[in-house]
Amino acid sequence: MKLTRQQFLRVLPATVLALSGCAASETAPASTEELVFDHACPLDYATQFTADCYEGGYTMLTLTESGEQFLVTPEDAAAVEGLPESVTVLRQPVRNIYLVSTSVMDLFLALDGLDSVTLSGTRAEGWYLDEARAAMEAGRIAYAGKYSAPDYEKILAANCGLAIENTMIYHTPEVKEQLERFGIPVLVERSSYESGPLARLEWLKFWGILLGKEELAEQEFARQVERLAPLTGQASTGKRCAFFSITANNLANVRKGGDYVAQMIEMAGGDYVFADLTDNGNNLSTMNLPLDVDETYDVDTGYYTVHIQIKDGAARFVDSPCPDHICEGFGWLSNEDQTATCLPARAVLTIVPVS
Repeated sequence: MKLTRQQFLRVLPATVLALSGCAASETAPASTEELVFDHACPLDYATQFTADCYEGGYTMLTLTESGEQFLVTPEDAAAVEGLPESVTVLRQPVRNIYLVSTSVMDLFLALDGLDSVTLSGTRAEGWYLDEARAAMEAGRIAYAGKYSAPDYEKILAANCGLAIENTMIYHTPEVKEQLERFGIPVLVERSSYESGPLARLEWLKFWGILLGKEELAEQEFARQVERLAPLTGQASTGKRCAFFSITANNLANVRKGGDYVAQMIEMAGGDYVFADLTDNGNNLSTMNLPLDVDETYDVDTGYYTVHIQIKDGAARFVDSPCPDHICEGFGWLSNEDQTATCLPARAVLTIVPVS
């Protein structure tokens, strides 16, 4: 099927397709007014993005919730004329990435894509991944400011090809707008909105397409699914786990029983305390813990009363009554998906995205 420029503009926003990988043609004209659809990337779990491939190696990545679209274009492929203004073109190789969404780094490491990242929104000491911290300490990745206060001069000097943000950026939309005015594409990833752990993991395919490592992404995803297979149907250990988190909009959040966190706990053999919370209930439990007010709060989990200190927009466990005090060693949490755990109290403290 061939799409003329006019047809492409009309059909593109609602296209739903079915594909497996894209291969760039050896030669291409200087420009083209049409894309020829090939196939759609098969997704078994993820629902927050789609990937539609066209002849010549072009792939359209669509974020389903926001409708934002990114046309990933091979290095030597022709420019596509007549694209809607809302479509962002990313020509491979995508280099000098400013990575703010910390959860993406683990998937980049699985794809051997660390070299694509030049700038970080997290300081070296804030990384929980050894490879990322070592790259920053060695000077291969530079700190370019957090999501709300990026170092524009450093980002421009690095010839940044893409800023990968999480939904925290919506608190400061002027930052996203400024980056785009500077000609830096901004991709607000939504993997944390997936309903299950395998759905989040399937974002390997999204980043594999972006980095030109589709085959490796497919292989790594299949390998991880195989590793998780023995957990299917595992009997409960009888251990109960409570999970709560403090959101960036100053609320305490309890995950519903069908949430990916609850599923991970159950896959590991635990009994999720709030498993009876369903989509018919309210998963937000307001505990009046504003991140913009310096204070220390006592939270009774039913096992211990943990103490959560809020200061300068960050949270941490302090003066824990638990036996080992390991939870205090996690330190301050301020970035999305950073997590601290107090196992004796059956409590997990994390910064989660804003819905």
